[in-house]
Amino acid sequence: MTPFTEKVIQLIQAIPQGKVATYGQIARLAGNARAARQVVRILHSMSEKYQLPWYRVLNAKGEIVIKSEDLFQEQILNLQIEGVKVNQNTKVNLNEYQWQK
Repeated sequence: MTPFTEKVIQLIQAIPQGKVATYGQIARLAGNARAARQVVRILHSMSEKYQLPWYRVLNAKGEIVIKSEDLFQEQILNLQIEGVKVNQNTKVNLNEYQWQK
C-alpha cells in the first residue's frame, strides 16, 4: 500500500460523526491535491476492508453522486442518522457540515 493510500484511509477514518469531507479535501490533506479521483477509487475498493465511513465523503459541491440507487439512499440515510441535513437536491451545506482538519 502506498503512503498516499494509507494517509487517505487514516483521514477518512478520522472524519467525525455529523461531519463530511470532500474527495478533493481528502486528497489535499493526504498530500496530492490533484488526486480526488484516486480517493474515489480507494473508497470504492477499501471501504469494507477498513470499515471506512464512506458516506461522509462528498463531491466538491457537497453533492451525493453515487450512481447505485441503493448506495445513494444508504448514504443519505447514514448522513441523516448522524444529524447531517441533506436538502431536496441531495446536497449538504459544506459551510455547516464540512470537517475542518
